[in-house]
Amino acid sequence: MTYQEKSISKNQLEKVLQTLDLDEGVRIENKSDMIFINRSAKRYCVNISIPGDEKFFYYSELQDVLNFLNEKLDSASKIFSY
Repeated sequence: MTYQEKSISKNQLEKVLQTLDLDEGVRIENKSDMIFINRSAKRYCVNISIPGDEKFFYYSELQDVLNFLNEKLDSASKIFSY
């Protein structure tokens, strides 16, 4: 098995999150933090990693994840699916 990641645009983010499989995820690199998103059978897990601190948020609806991310993404964010 090989690890593959692909750069995606902010416009593609909703579609990628909507179709995430259990073994896939999204990484967002902001200037001050990194955000990891994955999905279990029933909910999305959003992990914000700041040097020395990690926070986890859980959402059952995609729109709630997107609303949360709208507040967290900056203009220079780099987004990757893996």
